[in-house]
Amino acid sequence: MIKEFREFIMRGNVIDMAVGIIIGIAFGAIVNSLVNDVIMPLIGFLLGNVDFSNLFINLSGTHYASLVEAKSAGAPVIAYGVFINALINFLIIAFVVFILVKQVNRLRQPKKEVPVTPTTKECAYCFSTIPLKATRCPHCTSELKVVQG
Repeated sequence: MIKEFREFIMRGNVIDMAVGIIIGIAFGAIVNSLVNDVIMPLIGFLLGNVDFSNLFINLSGTHYASLVEAKSAGAPVIAYGVFINALINFLIIAFVVFILVKQVNRLRQPKKEVPVTPTTKECAYCFSTIPLKATRCPHCTSELKVVQG
């Protein structure tokens, strides 16, 4: 059983998947920082110094100055600002994955071959390659039918 498990782990696709997950986690951390440290402060500034991470609806009726204070007191809250940050995080990651998949699919598509119009034909008598418009074979001197077209 240990041998089978080791063979399973050492398969290329399992290792590739593990590498993909690790890179995905690292990429998620970068996007999370981009959203929380760059995009949301900029949007908050443009909307009149709003801190989205601190937007919440308090369901307890008691006033709390911040989301952290309300959570530490155990008050039931709807943290919609955190949800907005997570939503923007998701949209950025989804867009980047879309671009990545689109590029990978473009690279995987076979190149479209341009149809080549023939300029030569084969002699029906000696099977030599001759120009398409030839009426007599230069190799065996046979008369050929003219191809219209």
